[in-house]
Amino acid sequence: MNFQPDKTEEIGLDITPLIDVVFLLLIFFMVSTTFERESEVNITLPEASKEITQPKPDAINIAIDAQSHIYINDRELLNTQLSTIKQGIYDALGNLEDAPVIISADAQTPHQVVIKVMDAARQLNLVRITFATRIFDEEDQ
Repeated sequence: MNFQPDKTEEIGLDITPLIDVVFLLLIFFMVSTTFERESEVNITLPEASKEITQPKPDAINIAIDAQSHIYINDRELLNTQLSTIKQGIYDALGNLEDAPVIISADAQTPHQVVIKVMDAARQLNLVRITFATRIFDEEDQ
């Protein structure tokens, strides 16, 4: 009789293939990831590829030039304060209840002025706001 315990081999886990797979995944994600810096995004506004539509007579046309002068239905406002813009839109609104607002802003207009106009229209419960753009011509590129 043999009373000696059986010699069993130690069970081991070979993690070399696991390390290889993780390393290959790491290389794949490093190569396939692109890093873009948002500060380098070049934006040219405003352009659109839609056809030109004529403004409707029951709409409020607001034009903003590059010097931030605001014109409501071809009448210039004295300043760009929110209360002045609201009063100008209210006067142009007349008896129309839910007139669409068409904003034609120069490409060089600061966004803050456009936001003020949109905020004034929203405070007067005018929510149908569109932006006028020029036709995008592929030859211009």
